[in-house]
Amino acid sequence: MNMQSEQRTLFKGGIVVTMDKQTPNLPQGDVLVEGERIAAVGTDIQADGAAIVDATDCIVMPGLIDAHHHAWLGVMRRLMPDVDDLFAYFDLVAETLGVHYRPIDMYVSTKLTAVASLDAGVTTIIDACHNSRSPEHTDAALDALDMTGIRALHMVGAATDKMASAAHLPKDIERLALNWNHDDGLVRVGLFGQLKLDWWKVARSLDMRILTEFIGDLAKLGPEFAEKGVLGTHNIFNHCTRMPDENWRLFADAGVNVTVNPRSDALFGFDDDRFAYQQAIDHGLAPAIGIDLDTAFGSDMFGEMHALFGQQRSAMRYRKFRGEKDVPAPISVKAVLEAATVNGARAAGLQTAIGSLTPAKQADIIMVRTDGVGAFPVTNAIGTIVQAAARSDVDTVMVAGAIRKRAGRLVDVDLAKLTANAIASRDHLLEMSGYRPDLFGAPAAATAAA
Repeated sequence: MNMQSEQRTLFKGGIVVTMDKQTPNLPQGDVLVEGERIAAVGTDIQADGAAIVDATDCIVMPGLIDAHHHAWLGVMRRLMPDVDDLFAYFDLVAETLGVHYRPIDMYVSTKLTAVASLDAGVTTIIDACHNSRSPEHTDAALDALDMTGIRALHMVGAATDKMASAAHLPKDIERLALNWNHDDGLVRVGLFGQLKLDWWKVARSLDMRILTEFIGDLAKLGPEFAEKGVLGTHNIFNHCTRMPDENWRLFADAGVNVTVNPRSDALFGFDDDRFAYQQAIDHGLAPAIGIDLDTAFGSDMFGEMHALFGQQRSAMRYRKFRGEKDVPAPISVKAVLEAATVNGARAAGLQTAIGSLTPAKQADIIMVRTDGVGAFPVTNAIGTIVQAAARSDVDTVMVAGAIRKRAGRLVDVDLAKLTANAIASRDHLLEMSGYRPDLFGAPAAATAAA
């Protein structure tokens, strides 16, 4: 057990944003951590012997939750920043490069994504792995997540290239559940099952969550999905763009979890002005947000929050401008932060453990500095988090009571070694595939090897 998890830590004198209706926000307050859990939230807490974290000029808040991210794409960062064709994307990341992934490439990519996430205040990630080429690849990804100390739900899924075999799935998830799905572990396993109901049956027998990526005009739900017990709170549906209303009603009745990717859904043109996030809200669901792709973006939930705020307001105002009646109200910064915290916890099935600063919950806490030139003076704490904060403002990150970043620096991470390993992995993939990216941004199709 991590020695840090045995300590008491007191975040002292900060602005406290709890995201808990029963635990009030505090203009100046303290958060006491004992072991892995939050012991108290209040003012002038006395805790003899506790390690003091001075939270002056900082916001103390729950860790951000990235509800959908393909961590295995870590070494392909910004390879396709302008892509708008889903099939061109799969041709490059799956057929050209993904087919050459070794377990070590899976390990390095996943570790890079997890470390970058922690650095940006992300304490939990739902890792959507659609390149689980073998049990060894999956073990490598899980080991990478475990080594970083991030909280993760790793969704094991079939690789999407034509060369891959999925013969080991879904049987291998029985082994994985036995090894990883324990109440005291930070890393758990679920199934990236798409619409394979025979796979779902295995996952449900193991009490696993099931992830499906769903775009309404590219996939259809047959009548078998409306049968009692098929859909439920164990399901996570990502994207959920351009869906017919009957699908939304089915999802709402079943209480499934919905996640959207504001930047990625816009990148590929998946969404329209019905706006999947708003459709989920309108049907009584609580959508979470995720980053999705390192091939275009990075491990930064602040960018997703900016995008969600702007896109919802743009879509709703357009609908109002063209004369629709009863258009939903403009989104609030509080709703955006809920999507990045409590809603993400619900999607991961961890709503009783994380997502808010609630006594007895796990101590997944971040401290965001507000004394930078882009943040001060603070007149609205939640507005500052959603609209002004950035990775560089994240001072301290704690997961289950263990410090993972302190005073703006990652703890126990050899960045030089990680950098060298990431470059070596990227260069291996480029050499094996013959693909040559253009450093200055020519279209990918123009630079691929003949």
